[in-house]
Amino acid sequence: MFKQRTLTTLVGVPIVIAVVWFGEPWFTILASVWGVGAAYEFYKIVASVKVPPLTYFGLVWTLLFIISPHFSNILPTEVLLTTAVIFPLVWLLGVQRKEDAFARWAWTIAGILYVGWLLSYLVVLRNMDEGRNLVLLALVATFGSDISAYLVGRAIGSHKLAPNISPGKTWEGAVAGIVGAVLVNMLIVTVLKTSIGYRQAIILGVLISVVGQIGDLVKSLFKRNMGVKDSGKALPGHGGFLDRIDSIAFAGVAVYYYVSIMAS
Repeated sequence: MFKQRTLTTLVGVPIVIAVVWFGEPWFTILASVWGVGAAYEFYKIVASVKVPPLTYFGLVWTLLFIISPHFSNILPTEVLLTTAVIFPLVWLLGVQRKEDAFARWAWTIAGILYVGWLLSYLVVLRNMDEGRNLVLLALVATFGSDISAYLVGRAIGSHKLAPNISPGKTWEGAVAGIVGAVLVNMLIVTVLKTSIGYRQAIILGVLISVVGQIGDLVKSLFKRNMGVKDSGKALPGHGGFLDRIDSIAFAGVAVYYYVSIMAS
């Protein structure tokens, strides 16, 4: 498992970094493919355990949310949110089985918001001033945090972080994740000579790691509720698309709001 995880990381991370570096339209294409794949896995899990959500509607609206920053004049967030709420309800009025209609609606909306809306923040972030560096900080710091937490947690981890949600995670690993994210951010700032100084890099490293680990716990809680280990097998050693979206999406949101607040 560790060899598969390492190989996938060594192959995948350079591709992701290259896409971030060259920007649009490649970054939005990658986010869209990843997001639709993650949403499909989300709905597949829900359908196998709970109730069948409106999968095709959810996939389309997930995609619309991800690409919406490029079409904000015709696809503003309030329009997407309103239609995401109303259209499934109208559709469900016509289905024969009415008992689980609202559960199907709720799970459909959950997938759209959890995957589509959160990923749209990364697209917005990439198109901000110095967006390339900001997204690189968010992604690479997340990777550094994940790897550090995994290695240290396996080696010396003994104090459980959240045993009822993810028994494998430890406080030692969590602290190592923060240190790893900070070190990676400082390296990026040094190599790219960004306008973001070391102080900001340290703050962002801590923020990205903490928020990313919270996102990872959220995903673990979802999978535990669903009774599944991995969301899919698309990424050997890492699971599916949904397994790799949690911490990255949460980190993108955190960096976006941090930058927005600091700029105001």
